[in-house]
Amino acid sequence: MKLRSFILATSAAVGIVFLGGSWWAISKGFDRAFSEHARQQADDVAALTFSAMYEIMSRGWTREEAERFLAGIHGSQPDANDNRLQVVIYRGPTVIERYGEIDQPDPGRLARETLATGQGADSAEFGVFRRTFPLKAEERCLACHDNAAVGEVLGAIEVRQPYEAVLWNVRTGFYLSALPSLLLGMIVAVGAVWWVSRRIGRSVDEVERSLESINSFDDLRHLAVDEDRHTFDEFHQVHGSIMSLATKLRAVAVDKDILLFEIGLLEKFVITSEVIRDWRVYVGRLLEDINAVIEAHVLFSVFQIDDELFDIEIFWYLVPDDTARKQIEQSIRETLHADTRFGAPATLNIHHHAPESKRSLGRDEQDAMVLRIKSFFVDRPRIGSIVGIGVQSDALTDHTHSLVLDSILSTLLNVVGSIKAIHKYTRDLEYYATRDPLTDLYNQRVFWELLGYEIGRSKRHDAKCTLLLIDLDNFKLINDHYGHATGDRFLQSFAEAVDASLRGGDILARYGGDEFVVVLPEAGVEQGYAIAQRVLAAAKSVSVEATPGGEHIHGSVSIGLAVYPDHAAEPKDLFLFADNMMYRAKAEGKERIALPSTEDVMAVFRDVSEMGVAVLAAVNERRVIPFFQPIMGLDGNRLAAVEVLSRLEVNGELMRADQFIEIAEKIGVIHRLDAIVIEAALAQIRDSDYDGYIFFNLSPRALVLSEFARTLRTVVRDSGIPPQRIVFEITERDTVKNLSLLERFITDLKSEGFGLAIDDFGSGFSSFHYLRRFPFDFLKIEGDFIANMLHSERDRVFVQSITALAKALDIKVVAEFVESEEVLDMLRELDIDFAQGYYIGRPDRTVAMSEAVRT
Repeated sequence: MKLRSFILATSAAVGIVFLGGSWWAISKGFDRAFSEHARQQADDVAALTFSAMYEIMSRGWTREEAERFLAGIHGSQPDANDNRLQVVIYRGPTVIERYGEIDQPDPGRLARETLATGQGADSAEFGVFRRTFPLKAEERCLACHDNAAVGEVLGAIEVRQPYEAVLWNVRTGFYLSALPSLLLGMIVAVGAVWWVSRRIGRSVDEVERSLESINSFDDLRHLAVDEDRHTFDEFHQVHGSIMSLATKLRAVAVDKDILLFEIGLLEKFVITSEVIRDWRVYVGRLLEDINAVIEAHVLFSVFQIDDELFDIEIFWYLVPDDTARKQIEQSIRETLHADTRFGAPATLNIHHHAPESKRSLGRDEQDAMVLRIKSFFVDRPRIGSIVGIGVQSDALTDHTHSLVLDSILSTLLNVVGSIKAIHKYTRDLEYYATRDPLTDLYNQRVFWELLGYEIGRSKRHDAKCTLLLIDLDNFKLINDHYGHATGDRFLQSFAEAVDASLRGGDILARYGGDEFVVVLPEAGVEQGYAIAQRVLAAAKSVSVEATPGGEHIHGSVSIGLAVYPDHAAEPKDLFLFADNMMYRAKAEGKERIALPSTEDVMAVFRDVSEMGVAVLAAVNERRVIPFFQPIMGLDGNRLAAVEVLSRLEVNGELMRADQFIEIAEKIGVIHRLDAIVIEAALAQIRDSDYDGYIFFNLSPRALVLSEFARTLRTVVRDSGIPPQRIVFEITERDTVKNLSLLERFITDLKSEGFGLAIDDFGSGFSSFHYLRRFPFDFLKIEGDFIANMLHSERDRVFVQSITALAKALDIKVVAEFVESEEVLDMLRELDIDFAQGYYIGRPDRTVAMSEAVRT
């Protein structure tokens, strides 16, 4: 019910009750007054009648006189419809006994009670007031009524007064005279109710307007009370309570728009490749979203790449002028200068990003802009970042907005910092996927790609190209005598010297260890030999200080040369030919170049053919021997896994996998070789007490063969070893063109419980492609990065980045090439799961020997 309706209804009810009560009270008052008047009049009439009777009787009236007196009284009475006063005298039994019956009206109930009891009585019935009075014998009455005693009832006088018509006339006259006053009172009452209702309505409307004006959290700040004092104090108290409630809500409530914005901001924390690629567009859109909630004119990020270089990105919501640009740049410089962790940058790369379709930033808005800044610094790797946002000063007076700004800055710090860091790491990963981390030369993977490309180009243009295979002489002595750090410095100096001796466009790569390769486009034997002589001279010129202020070390190289298409038409054959030439140079005394002759060509291909026959015979005769290299779990220094390596027995000697794998793949028996080594290894492990993981290397080329898949399942099932203990390593020795077949096979392996590992991660582009596409359980980091961590900050950062990536994907990490206790300690600091290398244990023919893990 509305308040106005309630007031009207209440007023009407009160009026009705008041009028009804007044009517009832007045009626009762009239009745009482008229009854009292009639009683008094009856008393007077009765007394007068009694006096008259006594006066007549005292003169000694006769019976006839008395009867005439009574007859006169009774005979003079009006009829029933007469409203005049009536008097009736009734004889009592004593008088009747003495004087006899007379003709008189029926006494009625009231008169009989008075005759019987001697008590007067009255009644008001049927619009007639009756009152009876007893006539009692006195001493003086006994003279005539000798048969009576004093006090005995001789008769009764009844006085009748019809009052209904009189009372109605009185009431009608009263109400008629009171009607104007009553109408005036009703008009005044209705007017008062209307006035009160109107004033209440104005107050209620003011409250409604105040509440209806609150459509958002920000409206609480602008809520105000109308100070119109024409309304009621109680409603002003209500308004005051609303203002107090609004103040409390601003302190404790959360704006829905702000909450939705923060939720959306957190959702944007999902960093995708598109966000990393177009992160500037992403941050610009983020600033648009922020302005939907808080007025913010600028957003900036400062990212420290290294000690000397800072990237500063400034995003404007409105178009700034030169003054605004310089002002924000100066503020950023002051912030950097105030934070001692960032130092004094030598180079600032400042980039402004302003919209084209917005209005210009006003001077007042610029003056009212206040910067809120947060900074973040990561010691390892050494990357620092700052983010800031420029908001209007009134935004900082609101506690909720201040909290929201802190939340925005924290999220921005994470988002922008993570995007920039991932962008940097991705760029570094892409770079080192193609580069040798120690010498900054191309690595082995890229070498094979470029050699294949150059042979293909030479074939199309009917040209020649030359391959130089360079091997440092006696480099192992340098490492053993002076240490790996000195050896690394020597390799770096050697790489710089050789690179300086080459032509522009020649390709220099580090093949591995102390082996280097050079691809010489459009070069025959003569040109190749000339460039090889320059390389030989450059190697002789290298001098590295072995000890501070002491001995210098020098080096020499042996170079093998092969020319396409004179010596081979395929990349691997050309490399194999140059390798043979390099070993011939070493055999002839080192520090020389071996040029192939026609006989050399025939001998090399004869050796290759003989090696292919020997490998095929070893596979057919199952002379494949498994070796086991231990893998230690770093959480408890325990033997957690073994990697199964292949060895071939040829002419009574054991050949390493790198000596026959390429030949086995080339002659098409790699899948048979893998199956044989798996069967032999599982049989040996089944008879031992070893219960850890078992890693097998599989060629991607073998995996896509359906017959190999069936053979693999049969071998594992017959061994009785659970598939959950078996992990297959996928390498990049050969590119699989049909990845769909490989993906289907790997999915089948995973569904049957087998584990999956990616080997030599970081050595090529396809590592990331494999990791993105296949569900790996283990990731083995390329050993060169592990071996150089102690002396190369970049290698350590690279290992740390790969580990973080694997952890994020819930993949276990295995570090290869662990050859010292210092490297092992660093792996523990980086929270790597497993370690493998000569320091942990060398490959052995028995599982029992592989359990001799360092603790």
